[in-house]
Amino acid sequence: MACTYGFLSTHPPTQCGLATFNSALASHLTKGGMRGGIVRVTAEGDDERPVSGVVHTWGPGRPDGWKAAASALENFDVAIIQHEYGIYPGPDGHDVLPLLRLLTVPSIVVLHTVLTRPTPRQRRLLEQIVSAAGAVVTMTGTARDRLIAGYHVDAAKISVIPHGAADHTRVSAQRRLRPHLLTWGLIGPGKGIEWALRALALLGDLTPPPTYTVAGKTHPKVLEHHGEAYRNRLHRIGTKLGVSTAVRYDPVYRDDASLSRLIRSADVVVLPYDSPEQVTSGVLIEAVAAGIPIVATSFPHAVELLTGGPGLLVPHEDPEALAAAVRRILTEPGLAGDLTSRTRALIPTLLWPAVAARYDDLARSLLAERPTAAVPALP
Repeated sequence: MACTYGFLSTHPPTQCGLATFNSALASHLTKGGMRGGIVRVTAEGDDERPVSGVVHTWGPGRPDGWKAAASALENFDVAIIQHEYGIYPGPDGHDVLPLLRLLTVPSIVVLHTVLTRPTPRQRRLLEQIVSAAGAVVTMTGTARDRLIAGYHVDAAKISVIPHGAADHTRVSAQRRLRPHLLTWGLIGPGKGIEWALRALALLGDLTPPPTYTVAGKTHPKVLEHHGEAYRNRLHRIGTKLGVSTAVRYDPVYRDDASLSRLIRSADVVVLPYDSPEQVTSGVLIEAVAAGIPIVATSFPHAVELLTGGPGLLVPHEDPEALAAAVRRILTEPGLAGDLTSRTRALIPTLLWPAVAARYDDLARSLLAERPTAAVPALP
């Protein structure tokens, strides 16, 4: 019997990782005629025109908006709720908690962030969210272990299902005349692109020297509060280092087909992120699934996925180490092929159809566990 899904999240046209993830998951879980609907969470300034698949919008400035959002989710068999601090109204997004408690249908909460040093309020809120949810999903074993070790939660509720990826390998690799380094995603402080620019300056002796594409728009929240200060700083750094002509900034938000072509044109994906907290990276998963060698700083998701896998790990804020790792991949015979071959068998499990199937299995297990209504005895 088909299971119907209600999704609570930010959602396109909002441009953020959560919205992209929810859109892909919803698309794959509702294929084949299965019914589903999005309860879209918006922020001040978001475009709130009607969007296909959206059955309700939970906008800002609406007291008790969680009640109407919960009511909309009740029209489906299972509610899948994306969680990130600050997405929902209330302190640290508190208003998602009464929504969860009001639901009578089974709920799956997907945790996109699990902090090692949360504030007391953040810790208490996440513990209460886990308690109220029917099931909880983390996208890495690291996040699951962190949640169990650092929070008072029921470990039996937690499942690990990886972030999904599109099948970029259907697009042929598009090699360029010069080695091509690539970083993509929404841009803002913490992405560490300044370290990649400094690494690029150390690779100018290669023949031919590499080019570097930084693809992605500035994160909307960064743009709202700080404008293009970070991007402008990157331009100044590139000019000072003498690499500006080798760097291409591509400030667009790409669809799957365009992103596939871009990724498959890369020789190395560079993820120089600053944060030691990042337990989930959609960009990392997409790069692994695309079969492109990766150089990444040692953020938790990269350590879990790349150790013994398709990339090299380097310390944070270390352009010399970053340059040395890129140099190895570009010049050491056979290394690039060896790196990407290590996870060839893993790739099918990361693609969206396989990931969506695991969510479907989890949802059906929750439905199977629901107590059946008592049948009245015959007189």
